[in-house]
Amino acid sequence: MANSIYVNWGEHRVKLTWHPNKNLSDFTNVTSVHGFCFHEGKILLTQVKGRGFNIPGGHIDPGETPEEAFHRESFEEGYIKGKIRYIGALEVSHQENLHFNPSGKYPLIGYQMFYRMDIDTVHPFLREHEATARIWVEPEEIPYVMNDHELSLLVLEDALKIPFY
Repeated sequence: MANSIYVNWGEHRVKLTWHPNKNLSDFTNVTSVHGFCFHEGKILLTQVKGRGFNIPGGHIDPGETPEEAFHRESFEEGYIKGKIRYIGALEVSHQENLHFNPSGKYPLIGYQMFYRMDIDTVHPFLREHEATARIWVEPEEIPYVMNDHELSLLVLEDALKIPFY
C-alpha cells in the first residue's frame, strides 16, 4: 500500500500522505488528532452521528495541546482514559483541490496527528456527547468494520508495532 492516496471529501479532491513519526514542533497547521485505543487486545471504535464506526478523534480546541485534545476526544467519544504515544501525522494537501478556499478554516497543507492509547480505565458509556455507540474490535477485523480510507491501515500497522505499556 502506498503512503499517499487521493480521496474525495465532499466535492474536494484531497491528497493524503502518511508520515510515521513525523516531528511536528509547530502545531499551527494541525487540524485534528486521532488514535487507536487498545484494551485487552482489542481496539475501540465509536460511532459518531453521520460518520459510522471509526477511531476516536477530533479538532483541537483553543488553548489545548494535541495530546490534551486527544485525551479529551477519546473520553468524550469512548469514555476511556489511558497512556498515549505519538505515532505520526497524516498530511492533508489541498494543492490539487480545485475548490480549495484559502480563506476557509483549513490550511493548504495541514496535518492530522495520530496516537496509540493503552487504555487503563473504561468508564460507563453514557452517550452524553456525539458518540452513539462503542464497540471493541480485534485488530484483524478493523478493515471490515471501520469507516475510513485505506491509509488508516498503515496507521494501525504502526500502532501495532509500539509495545504495550
